[in-house]
Amino acid sequence: MSWENKILRIVRVVNAHEIGTLGRLLSAITAVGGNVGSIELLNESTSQVVRDITIFADDEKHLELVLEAIRRNRGTKLLDVRDEVLAMHLKGKIAIRSRYKIDSIATLRQVYTPGVAEVCLKIHKDPKLAHMYTSISHMVAIVTDGTAVLGLGDIGPVAGMPVMEGKAMLMETLVGLSGIPILLNTKDPDEIIQVVAAIAPTFAAIQLEDISAPRCFRIEEELQKQLDIPVMHDDQHGTAVVCTAVLTVACRKTKKDLGKAVIGQIGLGAAGNGIAKMLMQITGNPVWGADLTDEALVRHTANGGKASNLKEIMANCDIVVATTGAPGLIKPEMVRKGQIILALSNPHPEIDPEVALKHGAAYAADGKSVNNVLGFPGIFRGAVDTWTPRITDEMLVAAANAIAEYTPDDQMVPNPLDRKLHETVAHAVALKAIEQGLARSDYVPYIHE
Repeated sequence: MSWENKILRIVRVVNAHEIGTLGRLLSAITAVGGNVGSIELLNESTSQVVRDITIFADDEKHLELVLEAIRRNRGTKLLDVRDEVLAMHLKGKIAIRSRYKIDSIATLRQVYTPGVAEVCLKIHKDPKLAHMYTSISHMVAIVTDGTAVLGLGDIGPVAGMPVMEGKAMLMETLVGLSGIPILLNTKDPDEIIQVVAAIAPTFAAIQLEDISAPRCFRIEEELQKQLDIPVMHDDQHGTAVVCTAVLTVACRKTKKDLGKAVIGQIGLGAAGNGIAKMLMQITGNPVWGADLTDEALVRHTANGGKASNLKEIMANCDIVVATTGAPGLIKPEMVRKGQIILALSNPHPEIDPEVALKHGAAYAADGKSVNNVLGFPGIFRGAVDTWTPRITDEMLVAAANAIAEYTPDDQMVPNPLDRKLHETVAHAVALKAIEQGLARSDYVPYIHE
């Protein structure tokens, strides 16, 4: 098990200021299978030393074994155990704040009554002015019913809120858009369509998130028909964009021709369906598809794919993409020499990339590196800035190409925190919108402030 999949805790300990105490403590931790990360010295006196030690454990049961070993170490007192992930989520990760300080009556009258009435009347006469004089210009709804959250499944919209907050943080930090989580207490597709259509005037775009297949296909399609703003289900198209970009880079590194490679897609849910469709669009070749449900296979073949299964795909395909949510599904002995394997299920992949490489894969990655954050911020920024009424397949391909072109020769993927990457993706999407005649004429390229 890689360290990314382990439980991380920071323990604060007081050690007797005696030679060997720290050494015994570290030995005690490793003796029960724990791993030690950073060690920070906080305070030291003639009699004791206070340290924060980062430890890793396989699961909660293993964590308790590690903590008990710490407690039993001679000369050590365990003061505190902190979960840094939970601490970062306290009271939520996002907030809406005023752009202006209201510190005088004059300012109050400008931002509220009576000054605001003039702005309202201008927008009433020309609704397009809302993009200039309101936050609609940079607001994106992040909508979920919580039915397909990460690899956790149907855990409900409230439990999915930390993911929605994370998406909002990334949008704001990387491209300056204000993502607003919208939690829907319904799983009914018709109700979801009705509700999202009703609140759409608040936003410049709609990002559908963590909505299970096959319901997500109809929901996105209907909303795209009804609304004149971009609607994109990120689990389908964001994943497809990033996956296509990574495969382009992988083929470049391994001297393969993506257009001639035999491609297999294991798992044909929202992500798998989107990936297969984009790869077939780019290559013009059928993608071999495997899924446990007949409905998914029928949909795949209707899109031009070939129905297959896990065994056939692993035995015949040059490129294998897996989005099943089934950890360890791909066994090491299934890997063929020279294959490109993307095991994208989070938080645990179908096969660990290191294991795949050890057993002959030419290139392997998981969902931690092949992540939607490389795509969706720039895609939405480009679409919002051009006021395009929809995000087309061609815009998505442009985004994938932009990510691939931006990837350094010595890297698997670009740095997701590189804001220039997201500017590049936004510009590529915007230029394609202009080329397709869907954009406003006064587009100005986005540059992060």
